[in-house]
Amino acid sequence: MKKFFTGMLFALGLMVAGEVNAQNKMGYISSQEVVSIMPETRKADSLLTDFRNALVQNATEKQNAFYAAIDKFGKDSATLSDAAKAIKKTELTKISQELSGEEERMQQELQKKQQELIQPINKKAYDAIQAVAKESGYTFVFEKEALLVAPPGEDILPLVAKKLNIKLPPSAPTGTQPVAPRPGTGGKQ
Repeated sequence: MKKFFTGMLFALGLMVAGEVNAQNKMGYISSQEVVSIMPETRKADSLLTDFRNALVQNATEKQNAFYAAIDKFGKDSATLSDAAKAIKKTELTKISQELSGEEERMQQELQKKQQELIQPINKKAYDAIQAVAKESGYTFVFEKEALLVAPPGEDILPLVAKKLNIKLPPSAPTGTQPVAPRPGTGGKQ
């Protein structure tokens, strides 16, 4: 009876171990690469470039208006009263201060617009990665660039690209490949 019980526990242990190993299918993907091959990214880049150009044009127009106001003040200052000169100088100082913060404001607006454009793209990529992982039985999917040492796994980029109906560029991975060594790791994974 004791041998039977021990044998049953051993068999149960083997079944559980086999089940745990079968459940731990691992893969990896470069989410940056997924986002970079999505057509939505090219459209977002184009929109962002247009937005940046509009910001630069607006800043240039403000700067030109400021220089024109300085020139006008220089020409008109001989005919202005001291009170009018003081008011004009205050206005010009205020405009100058606004212009000095213009570059920072432009950067903030550009970052905000970039986030606004890229967030839905990132969500779509993440949802596709989640769907592929679930459909293909992956328990773990790691970010390819974050792995210094990794067990053998599968690059799921081709599966995600297929899910998104995107044709992979010729240089993209096409199947199971080991993680490439990172620079500076001495070739060790």
